[in-house]
Amino acid sequence: MVYGYARVSTAGQGKDGNSLEIQETKLTESGAQTIIKEIFSGTKTERPAFTKLLAKLKEGDTLMVCKLDRLARTAISGGAVAKDLYERGIRLHVLNMGIVERTPIGELLLNVMLAFAQFERDMIVERTQEGKAVAKLRPDFREGRPKVYTPKQIQHALGLLTTNSYKHVEALTGISKSTLIRARRG
Repeated sequence: MVYGYARVSTAGQGKDGNSLEIQETKLTESGAQTIIKEIFSGTKTERPAFTKLLAKLKEGDTLMVCKLDRLARTAISGGAVAKDLYERGIRLHVLNMGIVERTPIGELLLNVMLAFAQFERDMIVERTQEGKAVAKLRPDFREGRPKVYTPKQIQHALGLLTTNSYKHVEALTGISKSTLIRARRG
């Protein structure tokens, strides 16, 4: 059986050909019979759908991913996954690399590419931290996501809750039930 694994870190991720839809299409076109999709950071080794998939794989199966960084973002975790697959007789097929064989050259290539995946992740973290440090210098800097609704809009929606359901107020104002519940508590 050929299993495809598609992963994004966030629901909105779609840049560089990494959206779940694009990955699913590539995996299907390349022969994946079952595709497991997940929205979870690649820096985490315990990803629920991925963990279930690894447990399901058996000797003779193939695990297919579009890019190595969809499998893992660190050399250590990626190497551990690959070693586990090799030892269990499961093939690893990375579409932009090919089938990764358990040979000295195959393992060298895998380790080099995993090191680059980790380097890329580390660079993203570094750029994010630098951008945040620069942003903190601005007097109008606020931590977290910007507020979508003004306090006046929230108060109006809360007032509507006295005679309407959350669902109805959400339809009228566009303010989600969870936002209204947090505003009511806080």
